[in-house]
Amino acid sequence: MIKAAGLTASMLGASVMPALAHHVMDGKLPKTFVEGLLSGLGHPVIGPDHLAAVIAVGCLAALHRRGATLAVGYVLAMIVGVALHVRGTTVPGAELLVALSVLLLGATMIWRQPVNAGLVTGLFVITGLVHGYALGESIVGAEPAPLASYFVGLAVIQSLIALVAFKLARLIAAPGKGTPLLLRGAGVAVAAVGVVGLVMQFVTGV
Repeated sequence: MIKAAGLTASMLGASVMPALAHHVMDGKLPKTFVEGLLSGLGHPVIGPDHLAAVIAVGCLAALHRRGATLAVGYVLAMIVGVALHVRGTTVPGAELLVALSVLLLGATMIWRQPVNAGLVTGLFVITGLVHGYALGESIVGAEPAPLASYFVGLAVIQSLIALVAFKLARLIAAPGKGTPLLLRGAGVAVAAVGVVGLVMQFVTGV
């Protein structure tokens, strides 16, 4: 099972490079409310790194009693990260940080015992900020209407994916108990996506 999960992650990770631009609208800046909404809904899905991260967040949150709150906290941090980028904040090596954060999330899932809720909160905040900043690249310079709808679409799809992953993980994981083998296998897949992302950064320099 774990080998299969790793293979699946590697296949997903192979598509990281073409998705790094994070553009849904054929690489163009959204110009209307609808385009902004579609862009926000699509970006976390077309990027394997962002998709792996939010799924990992939902799974890790399921191991804690207030997991739904933790998952929503990640989404809020991500929105703040987007806003920081839009307002002109510069973070060098953002894509490298994204890959590292995915690897860290995967490694945390592989751990046999749930990580302390406080540490998970910090991990979610940092990871959310990093992924939000990276996702914000596609909307910098947009007009107010598509910008606002982008935020809405992004928050909706990220929350939906995180909470679905949370609900599914809760079917096999009880809060406060050890991490089930199935979730650890999923953690291997998430970590593999992070590793592929790191390799792509060093090999291609994108």
